[in-house]
Amino acid sequence: MRGMYIHIPFCHQICHYCDFNKVFFKNQPVDAYIESIGQELAVMRQEGTSFERLETVFLGGGTPTSLSEQQLDRLLAIIHDYVDVSSLTEFSTEANPDELTYGKLKVLKNGGVDRLSIGVQSFDTELLKKIGRTHNADDPVRVITDARKVGFENMSIDLIYGLPGQTIAQWQDTLNQALALDLPHYSGYSLIVEPKTVFYNLMNKGRLPLPGEDIEAEMFAMLMEHMDQHGRKRYEISNFAVPGYESIHNLIYWENATYAGIGAGAHGYLNGERYSNIGPIAKYMEKTTAGERPIQQRHLVTETEAMEEEMFLGLRTAKGVSFSSFEKKFGQSLETVYGETIEQLVQDGLVERSDDRVKLTRIGVFRGNEVFQQFLA
Repeated sequence: MRGMYIHIPFCHQICHYCDFNKVFFKNQPVDAYIESIGQELAVMRQEGTSFERLETVFLGGGTPTSLSEQQLDRLLAIIHDYVDVSSLTEFSTEANPDELTYGKLKVLKNGGVDRLSIGVQSFDTELLKKIGRTHNADDPVRVITDARKVGFENMSIDLIYGLPGQTIAQWQDTLNQALALDLPHYSGYSLIVEPKTVFYNLMNKGRLPLPGEDIEAEMFAMLMEHMDQHGRKRYEISNFAVPGYESIHNLIYWENATYAGIGAGAHGYLNGERYSNIGPIAKYMEKTTAGERPIQQRHLVTETEAMEEEMFLGLRTAKGVSFSSFEKKFGQSLETVYGETIEQLVQDGLVERSDDRVKLTRIGVFRGNEVFQQFLA
């Protein structure tokens, strides 16, 4: 196992585009839930799972920074009970700009967290209101200034394009303000309208004025161009970094490697099995309190599925998929399994072969989903 993901499902405000497992913070058993994280880790250890050689821990949500200083401190103490944090290569947390106080920054830093992934999404105040965010355009600057004072260097911000009513000019301004912060890492995602979200309901009622595919493609091109001009290299379709500051935890996902998923609704991949935890908090806690794994679903990944995942996850990265690594991992050559598919995609100009690797072309990056689909049975 290379990584650990810990899910904190609490939010003070539900964003209109979010479909992750989350609940409003108020009147929730937050303290008891934090203790249940430790109970789940204890059960896994009793079953023989070792957390001794982890590379990364990632706190996600929901919103980890919705917790108070005392709650964050307790959560980090529990993690220290099971993980040698000092040996980690990366310890990350997601954060909201308006919740990340100076005090919380100090708690996180003292607890071993060394990377912040801040959900900025836009620097346009009106757009932020439209998508259900509670921070304003000035909060990220304050947070990043405070974080640097506390000692954080490895920081990233998330941005979203293709938002309802968003113009090219607004996206240009957001990119300019984001890059002015001079951070080592940026993520830029196109809006995906997911079921069971506010935006999904609005779209079904014809009340979600999305920019359209052509404008969205132009925004993506702007994102890549601006990041490259500022020395942030694209290492995955939506992620850009100064070399050496790539997100190690996310690379674990894209390299199809193993990780533990801890918390209500969390997903994990261990011992050839993908699993998901129970989502409802009360039911999750009922299982952990009883000393049981709170697993809702298990799926033993077949070799065919593992090879498919190797391709569509690996092709998301700029370096692509290695022919030699694929053969070492599966005992079959990439040519034997996917040779015809790769050749057709090369002819279509969507992938290219370079030395030991196959990777997306620039056109292929724009049409990634179309490429990935070719590797699914």
